[in-house]
Amino acid sequence: MKGANPMTRREALQLLGNGFGMIGLARVLHAEASRTPLAPKAPHFAPKAQNVIFLFLNGGISQVDTFDPKPMLTKHDGEPMPGPKIKTDRASGNLMRSPFQFKKCGQSGLEVSEIFPRVGSMIDDFCVIRSTFTDIGNHPAGLLMMNCGHTQLGHPSMGSWLTYGLGTENQNLPGFVVLCPGYPTLGAELWSSAFLPSVYQGTYIPNQEQDPLKMVQNIRNTDLTPAEQRQQLDLIDKLNRSYLRQLGHQTELESHIQAMEVAFRMQTEVPEVFDTSKETEATRARYGNSHFGRGCLMALRMIEKGVRIVEVYFGGGQPWDSHDDILVHRQLARDADPAISALIQDLKSRGLFDQTIVLVGSEFGRTPMIQNSGLEKVCYGRDHNPPAFTTLLAGGGFKGGMAYGGTDDFGFKAVEKPVHVHDLHATILHQLGIDHTQLTYRYSGRDFRLTDVAGNVIREIIV
Repeated sequence: MKGANPMTRREALQLLGNGFGMIGLARVLHAEASRTPLAPKAPHFAPKAQNVIFLFLNGGISQVDTFDPKPMLTKHDGEPMPGPKIKTDRASGNLMRSPFQFKKCGQSGLEVSEIFPRVGSMIDDFCVIRSTFTDIGNHPAGLLMMNCGHTQLGHPSMGSWLTYGLGTENQNLPGFVVLCPGYPTLGAELWSSAFLPSVYQGTYIPNQEQDPLKMVQNIRNTDLTPAEQRQQLDLIDKLNRSYLRQLGHQTELESHIQAMEVAFRMQTEVPEVFDTSKETEATRARYGNSHFGRGCLMALRMIEKGVRIVEVYFGGGQPWDSHDDILVHRQLARDADPAISALIQDLKSRGLFDQTIVLVGSEFGRTPMIQNSGLEKVCYGRDHNPPAFTTLLAGGGFKGGMAYGGTDDFGFKAVEKPVHVHDLHATILHQLGIDHTQLTYRYSGRDFRLTDVAGNVIREIIV
């Protein structure tokens, strides 16, 4: 080609030699590039926990109908909310008492709604944060805040930050796994690695499938034997490494190399870990025959195998979004209650409870007022409520049998020891041995972090 610099014989031989015969030397010279980015990494300080299971009751679970009892709400049922008219996303009417009864549970005497009897029986294992609040009361922003620490798209998820900061113990499985039957609102944006290397993004598993081989598409290669696949992968790896040696550090290509390696190794381990039939019939029965129940059981099995973080969504869309009828919460809790309690029991019996943080929460709560759906009817539901909602924490060095913070007389706003989502994230990272102000990634000229420029560790709730 006119004007092009011709390749010399020496350069051609060097390219060919380095691509094949000198691959061993190339690996030595570029050890950092060949090191797996998912290898376990040292935390900033001694951790209390090693793993996280995030049980996401997507849609917005009502705090005043579950874990934040309000006698004044019952007393003033049907009356206007005191003070100026509160603007909510949809038209809201007068105060509406909970249709569910609360009772004191455990030695702590914490009050829990009747729709969560099994969780209530284990409430001494939970720290109940009644004063959680977030910034915006629509589903996309609320979901992004709880998962990514920001209300706008384009930021890494908590699971991605954790695997970036700590790696994972099991190199045959992804470090961050997301289980959901279908897709929640926003979908993959909620487990995205965004500007972090793509190797840290969550691996989505559609757990409405019960056959492990159907949960991950193409998990089995029907054309090549494992030995032939290994030979093929090694050749591709050699070519990629030769390319890297000439260009230098290439984050995207190195992530692809790692992804291929993990995918190859997953062929053996995925069918085993996702096969809940390996558990006894009695164990499976305790979780319940629901997507969420099976998801919780699979999360247990993955934590046993060393996966860093597993997020289990309750369902596709936003199932807890009870605008029309809050009584739907009773039906939803029939699936959530046994699964959550069984998970806690089995983490304890298998010696994993102390090292595993279990977070149970939603993107926001629900109003104490009834929602008026229109001029022709008055529904029996509640609107979104970002100023206050309840989250539960168990295991991982969190104090059990305690309620932290509080809302006003009607459960509308956090008024006592308010906990922003940034504070929640900072505290979870702290239990994993991470200083949230130091877990950063430089992108577009600034250092980003999960907690943005805020967040305080809630030391009163940790051992």
